[in-house]
Amino acid sequence: MLRSQKEETFFELLEKQAAIAVRASETFALMVKDLGNVQDHTKSLMSIEHEGDEVTHRLQTKLSGTFITPIDQEDLSELSHLLDDVTDCIEAVGARMEMYKLRECRNDLVPLAANLLDVTKVTAQVVNELQKQLKKSTTMPQILVKVHSLENESDRLYREALISLFDEVTDPVAIIKWKEVYDRVEYAIDCC
Repeated sequence: MLRSQKEETFFELLEKQAAIAVRASETFALMVKDLGNVQDHTKSLMSIEHEGDEVTHRLQTKLSGTFITPIDQEDLSELSHLLDDVTDCIEAVGARMEMYKLRECRNDLVPLAANLLDVTKVTAQVVNELQKQLKKSTTMPQILVKVHSLENESDRLYREALISLFDEVTDPVAIIKWKEVYDRVEYAIDCC
């Protein structure tokens, strides 16, 4: 007897995308504490990013072939792309750290990476609550407040990192490299 695999739901695919973003941020948080092995970490990030692209493609294909969706098609598509953007940004910042040959981490990047990890975890909670929200989730409002709080904390950490960078570093090339790293981390957080 032939059995077909159970078709993934939109919510399951979004949950997979959110989990992949968490894995990418976990890998990035490890990388900033271990820049001596930056190549290994960037390979891991690239693999995670490709996995994320595959899930995004499956969701977009399913979306294009579905007439009635549980929530608005444009909203599903946008959410999917934002979750994919988080993973893409994390992979891109890791790749740049390797290209720029950044072998020593600045102290102000560690809390930004930790904040990125926290916000991706809370974003995954929000995504996991989406299906329940259709049935009136009681925890969604508190989780959304947590996301907003983490984004505000990220803005503060980002500004402090830039101030520190401009106060402490005199080499213009080093400033450009580190500023791009900070910008990309901040953008990944903003996508959440």
